[in-house]
Amino acid sequence: MAKLFSDFKLRELSFRNRIFVSPMCQYSSVDGMPNSWHLVHLGSRAVGGAALVMVEASSVSPEGRISPDDMGIWSEAQRDAFRPIAQFIREQGAVPGIQLAHAGRKASTCTPWQGGGPLPPDRGGWQPLAPSAISFTPAHAMPRELTKAEMDIVVRQFAESTQRARAADFDVVEIHMAHGYLLHGFLSPLANVRTDEYGGSLENRVRLPLAVARAVREVWPAHLPVFVRISASDWVDGGWDLEQSIQFARWLKPIGIDLIDCSSGGLVADARIPAAPGFQVPFAAAIRAQTGIATGAVGLITEAHQAEQIVATGQADVILLAREFLRDPYWPVHAARRLNADVAWPKQYLRARP
Repeated sequence: MAKLFSDFKLRELSFRNRIFVSPMCQYSSVDGMPNSWHLVHLGSRAVGGAALVMVEASSVSPEGRISPDDMGIWSEAQRDAFRPIAQFIREQGAVPGIQLAHAGRKASTCTPWQGGGPLPPDRGGWQPLAPSAISFTPAHAMPRELTKAEMDIVVRQFAESTQRARAADFDVVEIHMAHGYLLHGFLSPLANVRTDEYGGSLENRVRLPLAVARAVREVWPAHLPVFVRISASDWVDGGWDLEQSIQFARWLKPIGIDLIDCSSGGLVADARIPAAPGFQVPFAAAIRAQTGIATGAVGLITEAHQAEQIVATGQADVILLAREFLRDPYWPVHAARRLNADVAWPKQYLRARP
C-alpha cells in the first residue's frame, strides 16, 4: 500500500489517507452564509476520496472578511447552515474541517473576478483592522491599529467561532495565521511595528497569535485536533522566515496544536516567490524534523508520485491540494490507480470502476 493511502491519526480522529483538501475561497456567500454551491463543491471532493475536506477561510467577524462575498461563522444562522454540509462530508467517509480566519489589513476587497482590488466605502467597503497602520499596498485602505481591548475581542471571536464550528459538526478547526491576514500581520515585523508588548521582539509579536491558539484549544474537544496554517516565509529580507516559524511551532506544540499547515507568502504584494513544484515542502520538512509536530505540505503538488514521495520520505505527514482539486475533484481515486493502491469507491459509482 502506498504511504499516501495509509491511515493517519491525530488525537482520536482517524483519516482514511494523507490527502487533504486545502481551504479555497469561493467568494460565493451572501452575508457569510454557506449555500448549495458549497455543499456541492465540498461534497464532491469528499465523494472523490479526500481524507479531510476543509471549508474555506471563514471569518470570525463581518469586518474580518476578505470581501463581502466571503464565508463567515460569526452567527448561529451560519452555524446551522454549515451542519448539513459537514454531515454530508462525513457520510462520504471524509473528515469535515473548517478554517477560521480574520483578514486584517487585507479585508474589504473585491472578488477576484471583479478585479480583486480595494473595495471603496461607496461600494460597501469598510476600514480594515491590523496590528499597525500600514496598508497592504498604497492603493489599499489604511487599516486602523487594533487596541488592546479590540485584541481581546478578536480572541473571543475566534473562541466563539470555534464553538460554533463544533456545534456545526466539524471535527477539525484550522486557525489561519498565514497569507498576510490578521494573525500573520502580528507575526511579521514588516506589518507589525508596534512599540507595546505586542510588537518588537519575536516573543511580543507571537503574543496575540498564541493567545488565539490557546483560546481555540481550550474550547475545542480534547479528543479532536487543531491545525494552524502559517506562511513559513514572507520571501522578503527582514520579514518572517523559517527560523521564526520553527520557534513559533515549538511554542504552539505545548498549547495543543496538532499540525502545522506550511504555506508561505502573502504578506506583501511585491515579494519574489520562487514558485515551482513542491517549493514549500522544505518548510514542512524542517518544522517536522526540528519540532516533532505533524506538518502538512501544500503548494504546486499535482502528481501522485510527487505526493507519495513527500509523505513516504517523511518530509510531511499529509499533503494539501488546492487548484489540483479544482481541476479534478476525484484526484485521490486517480492517484490511487497510478500508485496501484486499492481504495474504496462510492457504491453509486462502482459500475465505472476499472
